[in-house]
Amino acid sequence: MRLTISGNTVRMTRVLLTGLLGLWTAVAAAQTAQPSPADLRLVPQNEAQIRLSFAPIVKKVAPAVVNVYASRKVVQRRQVSPFFDDPFFRRFFGQQGGFDRPRQRVESSLGSGVIISADGTVITNHHVIKDADEVRVALSDRREFDADIVLLDERTDLAVLKIRGEGPFENVAFADSDSLEVGDIVLAIGNPFGVGQTVTQGIVSATARTQVGVTDFQFFIQTDAAINPGNSGGALVDMTGRLVGINTAIFSRSGGSNGIGFAIPAHMARFVAQAADQGGKVQRPWLGATVQNVNAEIAEALSLDRPRGVLVTAVFEGSPAEEAGLKVSDLVVAVDGKEVIDPNSFGYRFGTKMIGETTEFTVLRDSKELKLSIALRPAPEVPPRDTRELNEYSPFEGATVMNLSPAVAEELGLQGGVFDGVVIADVKQGSTADRVGLRAGDIVRAVNRSKIETTRMLETITKTPPRVWQLDIERDGKVSQIILRT
Repeated sequence: MRLTISGNTVRMTRVLLTGLLGLWTAVAAAQTAQPSPADLRLVPQNEAQIRLSFAPIVKKVAPAVVNVYASRKVVQRRQVSPFFDDPFFRRFFGQQGGFDRPRQRVESSLGSGVIISADGTVITNHHVIKDADEVRVALSDRREFDADIVLLDERTDLAVLKIRGEGPFENVAFADSDSLEVGDIVLAIGNPFGVGQTVTQGIVSATARTQVGVTDFQFFIQTDAAINPGNSGGALVDMTGRLVGINTAIFSRSGGSNGIGFAIPAHMARFVAQAADQGGKVQRPWLGATVQNVNAEIAEALSLDRPRGVLVTAVFEGSPAEEAGLKVSDLVVAVDGKEVIDPNSFGYRFGTKMIGETTEFTVLRDSKELKLSIALRPAPEVPPRDTRELNEYSPFEGATVMNLSPAVAEELGLQGGVFDGVVIADVKQGSTADRVGLRAGDIVRAVNRSKIETTRMLETITKTPPRVWQLDIERDGKVSQIILRT
């Protein structure tokens, strides 16, 4: 019997053998070849990678995150008769008439904080320790210490504490929050609802939220890591265990976390911490110019491809802006190479620069790009503020007033370039000024048609009260009249 093999069979056999040889070669190469870095990021290579955990980062950072307990004493007085709400009765019976004996109680608040240096310097939120008489911090190892308040900065909602105890203390280093990108993994560490130190994980949802309404400097990191009441002042850290933000606020209708949390960038926290080291007062640079948002219509008029930057609307005489050559209608698109998208981001970029240095503005003028060097110096206090607390019977009873100057305007966050007159810096709760409706930031332009130029002039008027008060009060750039009868 003879076996016959056709030519087609031989060719098919050769193709099959060639294919098997190629497959074997590919398998052998795959077993011996080193995986690419991209493959290593995507596919676990061993059991340790399959069991990947954030525990090493938490062990590194957790000892530097503390619980902050703040308490204050509040004096309560119960009103005996509603007639004493009337200024007529208060005039005869005094400010204390109509109330029973004062009773004292203690209010307490709970939040978190982060140790940022071995000497026990802690950074937390201003609202956590606002008006506190005593502050105490508890470490993750259950040790507790009293703490001194070194700096309070309501405009950034940040505060700096100093632990009364011997160090060194475990601390966390600052990261470059400007290098954060949407999608980066972050951990939030704090003490939500007072249950004890808790860690949550999420990603960076946005890096420049400017419409949050929590502080004067609107520039927040948004994250979906669960943040709840009590997390305020706690740490937001990256995957290297460095501090990228201070957890500050949540967006919630129920009081619990909805996956939208906001943190103050580490760059701002570092700026406030440095101010605490340099005398305990935040000094921000003064530009001496006003800017406005660029909307679609303005962008089209300027031949821009999209709305960006801020438009200069005024430049004040003798200011750093004027000296640098900044002009009205200039479009500032970047500060030290960092993009500016609106007035809030501009305020953050410029307001966190250190006094004594210079910063570079990227400006578009007549469709041409310019670089301007701005000197960073504090706002001048001319005239001197001459602070006075008004206690005479008048609509201003309970108000603290100052002479308006660039320095005072910057401290109070006032906009506009008119630096004369008298501004209300504070109003006592329950005072006559409070009931009249006056509030901090109001500018007293005139009383009974007489222009108010100094705090001394206003104080003199309150000592000889007329029967009718006509007040011209400027608020948010608009002047309103208030008429009162005594």
